[in-house]
Formats: sequence, structure tokens, C-alpha cells
Amino acid sequence: MSDCIFCKIAAGQLPSGKVYEDDDVLAFHDIHPFARVHFLIIPKAHVATLSDCLPEHQALLGKMLLLAPRLAKEQGLDTGFKTLINTGRGGGQEVFHIHVHVFGGGDPARKS
Repeated sequence: MSDCIFCKIAAGQLPSGKVYEDDDVLAFHDIHPFARVHFLIIPKAHVATLSDCLPEHQALLGKMLLLAPRLAKEQGLDTGFKTLINTGRGGGQEVFHIHVHVFGGGDPARKS
């Protein structure tokens, strides 16, 4: 989708603090973190919301979720982390390209 910021990031048209990339997904640091570690996992293919997912997206969604623990550990979240998928305006979604928030480690303003 030409006006989707996450599609532009996935296509390499906009910079991101890349955490991980393969043929299907991209993970990058959130530009407005609400934890010391906060990154997003997105599919490279545009899917607006979790409600728009179809049975053929099952493997992709599974891949995104199963990637979260590995990347969380690599980012220093050894003792645990949270995942979140906001869905639709009423669910707090701001960018309409499905994404998994992975975060933990306390407040980003905290020094330790």
C-alpha cells in the first residue's frame, strides 16, 4: 500500500532501527518506546489489522509470534517481556499495518 509507513519501512524506503529481517517479516525499534526495550514485528506484506487476516495468514502470524521470544532475548529481555497487537481504532491501533509490539525492561526514562 503506497501510503502505509510500515510498507515503506519494509521496502527500505524509510530508515528504521532494524532488529531482524527475513523474506517475510521485519522487526525494528519503536520510535516512541513505552519500555526500555520496545520493538515491532511486522509482515512485509500489507495486512491492515488482525481482523483482516485470513486462513492463509496463519503461518505468517505464527512466525511473527514465535519470533518474539528469540528477539526479546537477543534484546536483553531474559526475564520476560510483553506482546501486544492493537486491532482497529477502538483497540488503539494507530498504524494500519498489523504489527506485534514486543516490550519490557521497565520505563525507557529509567537509567538502569
